[in-house]
Amino acid sequence: MFSVGFGFVNLAVALLASSNVTMQAVEARLNDHSLKDHEMSKSDIKIAFQGVLGAYSHQACFEAYPEAGVVPCNSFHSAIDAVTSGHADLAMLPVENSTYGRVADIHQLLPNSGLHIIGEHYVRVHINLLAVKGTAISEIKSAMSHTVLLGQCRKFLTEHSIESVIGVDTAGSAEIVAKNGVCSQAALASELAGNIYGLDVLAKHIEDDSNNTTRFLVMSSDPQHAIITEGEIKTSFIFRVRNIPAALYKAMGGFATNGINMVKLESYMVDGSFTATQFYADIIGHPDEPAVQRAMEELSYFTTHVEILGVYKSGVIQV
Repeated sequence: MFSVGFGFVNLAVALLASSNVTMQAVEARLNDHSLKDHEMSKSDIKIAFQGVLGAYSHQACFEAYPEAGVVPCNSFHSAIDAVTSGHADLAMLPVENSTYGRVADIHQLLPNSGLHIIGEHYVRVHINLLAVKGTAISEIKSAMSHTVLLGQCRKFLTEHSIESVIGVDTAGSAEIVAKNGVCSQAALASELAGNIYGLDVLAKHIEDDSNNTTRFLVMSSDPQHAIITEGEIKTSFIFRVRNIPAALYKAMGGFATNGINMVKLESYMVDGSFTATQFYADIIGHPDEPAVQRAMEELSYFTTHVEILGVYKSGVIQV
């Protein structure tokens, strides 16, 4: 279901792939024993994610926790299980993409996961054309990747007459291309995946949408609520409204009258029923703030269930 993380080795590979750090700089860091000891102690933290090494979720883990080890998992459920079973300390789960929309599976898993949101991280999704070393872009006849990424690079693929081939995921496609060793076959994935699987980057940042960004949630078995003084705080919660007319309208009224900014409100069915609807919401504010307390109290009058999933510092959207 999940595999052992790579700790400090993962740090060195990711440094090369996710920044402008040179090989000489990485070697210098590895040879600095005092820094090395410090990073090794930090790498005791393990983060589970869905996918294989080189996935964008892997990139999110490195950007948010550059010194931690990673635990690749076959599914979102397995990543959650890795934390609840103690094989990992945290889980990095994607919840929405600015181009593709929300990741529906996550909203179904979160309420019953037993985990808490302790942070969020935004990854600017740069898509790259990767191929076997020494290949020229004119040799590429097909490109393999997850269906979502293929759809986000239609212009580039059309301009270069490259056929789309659907793969299980992005980094997995890079791994397949590397193993096959066929010069006419490419993969669409991250630069991190290219470094891990020894592929050349033939074209960088080929996505159609220059603002393509994915939001990730950092999950832990420990609530770790942020304190009010930590800058802009976001609170995430789920709720079910009572079966009465205008229940949702009335439930939302308290946030408007108390000046609370609700930045996300999504609905989804519960237990396969068309009448049982649960809502997921993000607000800017801390539950200990008087205005938020008043809004949440009014919400409780028109709901049958309210559960706070996390109180954490707002992430920074990359441009």
